Amino acid sequence: MRGNPPRVDRSEAALGPIQSRNRAFFFAGMLSDSLSYQIQSVAVGWHVFSLAHRALDLGLVGLALFLPTFAFALPAGVYADRHDRRVVVALTALLEATCILAFVAAVVTRVTSLPVYLGILAVIGTARAFGTPATRSLLPSIVAPSGYMRAQAAFSSLRQMTIIGGPALGGVLVAISTPLALGVAALGMIASAGFLRALSIEQPVHREPPHLRDALEGLRYIRSQPVVLAAISLDLFAVLFGGATALLPAFADGIFHAGPQGLGALRSAPALGAALVAGAIARRPLQRHVGRVLLVTVTGFGLATIAFGLSRNFALSLAMLALTGATDMVSVVIRNGLVQLSTPDAMRGRVNAVENVFIGASNELGEFESGMLAALIGVVPAVVAGGVGTIAVIAIWALLSPALRRADRFAGIPVAESS
Repeated sequence: MRGNPPRVDRSEAALGPIQSRNRAFFFAGMLSDSLSYQIQSVAVGWHVFSLAHRALDLGLVGLALFLPTFAFALPAGVYADRHDRRVVVALTALLEATCILAFVAAVVTRVTSLPVYLGILAVIGTARAFGTPATRSLLPSIVAPSGYMRAQAAFSSLRQMTIIGGPALGGVLVAISTPLALGVAALGMIASAGFLRALSIEQPVHREPPHLRDALEGLRYIRSQPVVLAAISLDLFAVLFGGATALLPAFADGIFHAGPQGLGALRSAPALGAALVAGAIARRPLQRHVGRVLLVTVTGFGLATIAFGLSRNFALSLAMLALTGATDMVSVVIRNGLVQLSTPDAMRGRVNAVENVFIGASNELGEFESGMLAALIGVVPAVVAGGVGTIAVIAIWALLSPALRRADRFAGIPVAESS
């Protein structure tokens, strides 16, 4: 019979210097990972699109990254809960760095076969499928619950700086050399592996062999939490329909004629809006009426997506993308708080693995959907239709999920009553 792990005092005062060291390593590791990801995304998107100038190919990139997330979600969650999460994160980051270098080799040898690149991206997707549940479980393990929302918002604010600078840097590096850009991305993943492996975390060791019921526990838990299920599924369908990121190379090249530097600017714009909002939340964390705030901000995301699709002014398009990033950041913080603060640490990996499927579906699968729709009806109509679809999803969820509409506070965070 499984015993209860010893109670650990994880208050701010008790953790002291260890918590400060952990935060520094966590921030450094995650920011290195984020910067690498942004540079890599620009380089991969630009190179794949340049092979045949087909929007569908950009969608296939998203599909190659998503399918492993879906296929390995359950075993990845169990693996994250039953092994040292630091080691899992480090090994998967090193695997991704190796794949990036394989992509470089294909570019240097002038490989023009799309399946070769998609195969490499599928291995990167596999590394992320196993690494993401472990990664998302790290921050709740190194901060006290009372400080989680502030720490999450502070990290999100800093991360947005890399998302602002990363695509711009990626665009400059790609303009010089795509292999150079990917080489810098690989170095970032290696640095991330080193920082995150150095974290000091106590994780209970499970000696029993894993069973199917363990893998399914994350699904059962999410199904038992109506607000969490509604928030995650809302994010899934809203971003699935409303994400325009995958088509930005087509906008940069075919509509604005701005080249890789213009693509970097377009990819940076959502992060600028997200960074401003994350900084505000870090100073004044969200505490009340989180369900209603979530519904309103995702509606704003859909409206901004429509405006971006219709715009022919580069500056206005940048502003609308910034607005999508700002509204998306609010929804990310709310969803993250609802999931992480209500989930027991011993099963965070499994719950995060299931959530990662939803997030992966809304991002990578959303990229595939955008590419397919753009191939059928055109780039601009696809983006506009996606924004309309997002607003339709909001209306349906508002009607079908009264629990989400009434959601007020995050679990485990004391809130002073209003006078």
